[in-house]
Amino acid sequence: MISSAKSTLFITKNLNFHRSPISCSSPRFSVSRTKSITHHHHLRALIHNNKHTNLNNLNQKSQFHTSLGPVMAASSSFKPEQARIPPALPVAAPPVTRFKIGLCQLSVTADKERNIAHARNAIEEAAAKGAKLVLLPEIWNSPYSNDSFSVYAEDIDAGGDASPSTAMLSEAACRLKVTIVGGSIPERSGDQLYNTCCVFDTDGKLKAKHHKIHLFDIDIPGKITFIESKTLTAGETPTIVDTGSLLLYI
Repeated sequence: MISSAKSTLFITKNLNFHRSPISCSSPRFSVSRTKSITHHHHLRALIHNNKHTNLNNLNQKSQFHTSLGPVMAASSSFKPEQARIPPALPVAAPPVTRFKIGLCQLSVTADKERNIAHARNAIEEAAAKGAKLVLLPEIWNSPYSNDSFSVYAEDIDAGGDASPSTAMLSEAACRLKVTIVGGSIPERSGDQLYNTCCVFDTDGKLKAKHHKIHLFDIDIPGKITFIESKTLTAGETPTIVDTGSLLLYI
């Protein structure tokens, strides 16, 4: 008798879902409604065949479960994908700083001293126009050829007379209070030659030295052939320069 009553209660609860005016598109809930139709007929058989069933208690318990029906139906219609996403916390943006960049284009000759003087004049002109960052072109102190690289190469680490090009860049950066990305010049280091870029800060200090990684090798039959790697050694790693208010990636 007890097991029959429990089964009847469970079926009555399902019957309430079948009669509930609340609709739900959930497939899981639809299965429960379908089963309740079959259980409805089974409920009638239990009531008529078991004369010892206490119908008053059954009705009271059925009313209790009936009150839970809409709650369960409502909860089954929850859709997580429609839940509100909390807004992202505001992040303070750094102040915007404006500054001028001077890009210097130079005509290179076979005279190194003239090339250095020309570069100095271009840097001074850029600084006079308000540039805080000045950039020079690639191989600005030497003709661009494999035959010239070894002739015009400088020992940058030794400095002074061994590297008049970088000595000029250091002096100009300190005097004009500008950051200079010195394009590139041929560098001799031991028995190797590199296509090297030097960066100087506003105190004239060498902040970084970068060896060109991807050398210019081209061979188009009948048109042009230039193999930079015949004389120059490739660098191995990128260079990041922290200049305070400026972050440069070379």
